Amino acid sequence: MREIEYTNKFKKLYKKLDNSLKFKVKITLEELKYNPFPTSLKVHKLSWKLFPYYSCSVDLKNRIIFELLDEWKVLLLLVWNHDIYK
Repeated sequence: MREIEYTNKFKKLYKKLDNSLKFKVKITLEELKYNPFPTSLKVHKLSWKLFPYYSCSVDLKNRIIFELLDEWKVLLLLVWNHDIYK
């Protein structure tokens, strides 16, 4: 099982989400905690400005951006919609 850490930015963005999206984020994080690259979350490595971070899907519109600190630790950076990539 992975340890999940949160940046202050992630915490601020999370607080602004509606309750249904918060619930989806919690489910996504539980899945990420137990499986490093679940296919259901569409985890992929980012490039360009967001290299060396990873992204995973919360739902069709929203994403979590995170960094793998080591094999057992994940740092959550952002949670937002696809505008995050702009």
